[in-house]
Amino acid sequence: MSQDEPTPEGATADGDLAARLAALERENAALRDQVAAGATSPDVVSGGPVPRRRHRGRAIAAVVLILLGVLLAPLAVVANWAQRELTDTDRYLATIGPLAADPAIQSALTNRLTQVAMAELDVPTLVNDALSALEQNRDLPPRVTTALGALEQPLTNGIESFVRRAATSVVESDAFTTAWVDANRVAHEQFVKVMQGEPGNVLQIGDQGQLTIQLAGMIDPLKQKLVDSGFGIAANIPTVNASFTLVQTTQLVKVRNAYNLLDFVGTWLPWISIAFLAAGVLTAVRRSRALVFAGLALALSMLVLGLGLYVGRTLYLGELTGKVQRLDAAQVVFDQIVGFIRASARTVAVLGLVVAAAAYLGGSSDSARTLRAEIGRGFAATRAWAEGRGVTTGPVGEWFFAHRTVVRIAIVALAGLVILLAATPTPALVITVAVVAGVLLALVELIARPGSSVSQPPEGDGVAAHP
Repeated sequence: MSQDEPTPEGATADGDLAARLAALERENAALRDQVAAGATSPDVVSGGPVPRRRHRGRAIAAVVLILLGVLLAPLAVVANWAQRELTDTDRYLATIGPLAADPAIQSALTNRLTQVAMAELDVPTLVNDALSALEQNRDLPPRVTTALGALEQPLTNGIESFVRRAATSVVESDAFTTAWVDANRVAHEQFVKVMQGEPGNVLQIGDQGQLTIQLAGMIDPLKQKLVDSGFGIAANIPTVNASFTLVQTTQLVKVRNAYNLLDFVGTWLPWISIAFLAAGVLTAVRRSRALVFAGLALALSMLVLGLGLYVGRTLYLGELTGKVQRLDAAQVVFDQIVGFIRASARTVAVLGLVVAAAAYLGGSSDSARTLRAEIGRGFAATRAWAEGRGVTTGPVGEWFFAHRTVVRIAIVALAGLVILLAATPTPALVITVAVVAGVLLALVELIARPGSSVSQPPEGDGVAAHP
């Protein structure tokens, strides 16, 4: 037997090693097949039965809970808007106040004030009496007397034009804007009383759902403007019970009848919707995927709400066609009133998309893992490049590496609190908070460096891949 030939003992050892390697390969292949089939329970690894029914039940429960939260979300946005409009004077003024400066509303108010002034002055009768007195003057030539009859309509139109110019000057003045805001501030306090069934003398809701504001306090500036302009007879205009319709819909009567319920629902329904969404995500077997689904579904529900507002606007204006003189003013009022609903819907939609994107990036899909690994390698290469030039984070970086999970959770939680506690969340706020949180997370990954006693993560999974 030559020296290079293996001994029987060596042959036996090589055979055992080959057998063990083959057994390990078979076990790995079996595990890969089970993982591909979706069996992630410890029972699968140990060869026990797969609890598929339990997983299926959890998946169904998660989908139901998320769908309930998503379906309630548009109702929560509308109910919260209505509740805020009813109880928050500043929110109400932010809605109604800008209408005083809108050209369409100013034109409509000018028309209404002109109509009231002309009716109270009874200009046609006044002109007719003046012309009759002139006709009875025997000193006038017959030609002049004959011509006086043709002057009645031009004189009436001239006075109306004069009154309209004065009304326009009043409505477009800063004093009118202040008076409008003050009147609506008082009106909002009475609005709550009206909703509770008590009578109001500034803001009123008619049986057909007309939400009107009284103009009595706005007639006085017009009277003074006319008198100052030389039209002294305007001082005879009495205190009138004139009004201007802000919005007309039978839904206001229903809102008034359900005021207390609306106040409760508007306060708690958003939290109920959030609770359903959170419960669905926590119940899901694969939470990151459930969070992606919840975020995208929430954004889609806000899109549906936006379409519903568009349809409602079309129907509302269709009902008013032929019933109001200024349909453009009604359109402006509607758009202004539902402006906060649209803003809230956009905010929630952006928030849903941000949450979905964050959940995807932190998920367990192959593409997300690959992306995180690439990001991790990029940060590692940047740190190595800096350390090669004597720039290192030292013990601070080692501390961040040891506590990186806690720091990440703190950043995400703080970002969520900023959005949740904001008085008026906006899409810009959500995007800004998301960008700032992303920058902070990136800085943590860049600063964090493993100590000399800590082994580097495997190449397939960078630091950013940790939850």
